[in-house]
Amino acid sequence: MKKYLMYLIVFLGLCFAIPFIFTTSFNLKKQPANSNSTKNNEIVESTYDYNKYKTIKLLHKSTQKVEQLPLDEYLYGVVSSEMPASFEKEALKAQAVVARTYTLYKMTGNNGKHKNADICDDSGCCQAWITKENRLSKWKEEEREQYWNKIVSAVNETQGKMITYEGKPINAFFHSNSGGTTESPINVWGGSGYPYLQAVQTAGEDAYSQYESKVTITKKEFEQTIKKAHSNFKIDFNQKDCIKVKEYTQGGRIKTVQIGNLSLSGVEVRTLFGLRSANIKITIQKENILFEVLGYGHGVGMSQTGADSLAKQGKNYEEIIKHYYTGVEIKDI
Repeated sequence: MKKYLMYLIVFLGLCFAIPFIFTTSFNLKKQPANSNSTKNNEIVESTYDYNKYKTIKLLHKSTQKVEQLPLDEYLYGVVSSEMPASFEKEALKAQAVVARTYTLYKMTGNNGKHKNADICDDSGCCQAWITKENRLSKWKEEEREQYWNKIVSAVNETQGKMITYEGKPINAFFHSNSGGTTESPINVWGGSGYPYLQAVQTAGEDAYSQYESKVTITKKEFEQTIKKAHSNFKIDFNQKDCIKVKEYTQGGRIKTVQIGNLSLSGVEVRTLFGLRSANIKITIQKENILFEVLGYGHGVGMSQTGADSLAKQGKNYEEIIKHYYTGVEIKDI
C-alpha cells in the first residue's frame, strides 16, 4: 500500500512540474522583441509595427529597377553608406533617425521625382544606399562583423523614431561637414525655406579631414570654365577688385560674388569648379586662382562630422538632432 502511495505522489508531482517547466522555458525564449540585446555578437532585431510604412520602393538608378524592402532593412544600407561605421554610436543613431525621417517625408507625398518608387539610391538626388554584401566587401575583414552589428543596432535602437515639426515629418537634409556653421536652405536652393532648418554652430568639426580643402587652377582654366556657362564673361586680372565678394550668408558662405562683369552666387561658383562647399576664399595669384574651402556639402541640416563631434562630447542622438533641427520633436511613427 505504501508502495502504491509513493507512486501516486511521484505521479502527481510530475503532473505539476512538467507544465511549469515548459511554461518557464517558453517564457524565457519569448523575450521582448525590442530588447536589442546581443548574444554571441548576434543582434536581436526589433519587430516595430510600422503599419502602412512597412516597406519602401527603392529605385536603383544604375539599373532603373525598383526593389521593395522593409523600411529598417533599407535603412541599414543607407546608414552604412552615408556615415562611417567608425563614428560614435549616438551619431549613427542620429543618422538613422534622420534617414528614416527623410524617407518618410518622401513617402508621404512630398516627392514626385520617381513615378514608380518612393526614393532612389543616388545621393545626388535622394540618399545613398548600398547592399550588405557590397558594404562588407569595402571594410577590412576583421572589422566587418563589428561594424555591421553597430549599424544594425543603431537602426534597431531607434526603430519607429522620426523627427517632426508641427506633427509632420520634416525634410531632414544632412551633409558631411558644415565648416563650423550650417546653412539656411534659402541660401542654397532659394524659396521660402523651412523654419526648422536654421544656421547653427558646431565646435570640433575642424578635427575632420572633410573640414578644409584647397583647389588651384590656372587663370586660363578659370576663364574657360566660367565662359562655358556664361559666354559673355569678361575679366581683367589687372584690376584690383576683379573678384570681390558682395555678400555672405548667415552661415559664412559666399552669397554673391562679383567676378569680372558677372555677379554669381556662391552655390554656382562651387558647382562650376567642383568645390566641396560654398564657404570659399578666392585668392588671385601670379598665374593661378586659389580656392580655399571650408566644409563639405550644401551645409543644410545635420552635419555628420558635427554629429560625431557632439557625440564625443557626450550628447545623445536626440540632443544631436535637436541641435541641428530647430523647434522639432522626436516621435514614434
